Amino acid sequence: MSQARQIIEQAAQRIAQDTDRVRQVGAVFRFVVDGNDGGNWLVDLKHEPGIRETGGDSDCVVALSADDFVALFDGRVSAQELFFTGRLRVTGDMGCAVKLDSLPGVLR
Repeated sequence: MSQARQIIEQAAQRIAQDTDRVRQVGAVFRFVVDGNDGGNWLVDLKHEPGIRETGGDSDCVVALSADDFVALFDGRVSAQELFFTGRLRVTGDMGCAVKLDSLPGVLR
């Protein structure tokens, strides 16, 4: 099973390889991932594509557990399912949050 930090590292490499494609997502996410192997990552798919371990300005903040983060990016659960079961919390632009289900495909 992939760990949250491994997923972030792999996603950062993919973003660097194809910044034009990921820029089409047109959003900046901040992931606040709680638990073992969690962290606070700014995923910029809009201005300067890349991932930084930091807070900062984002279109939306997505908070979830490390286990749910891994399940989301492994494709075992959808963002919508996590949201409606209260396991994923979003603050900020809800239109940005709608793009969450497309991220695993974009970042793989």
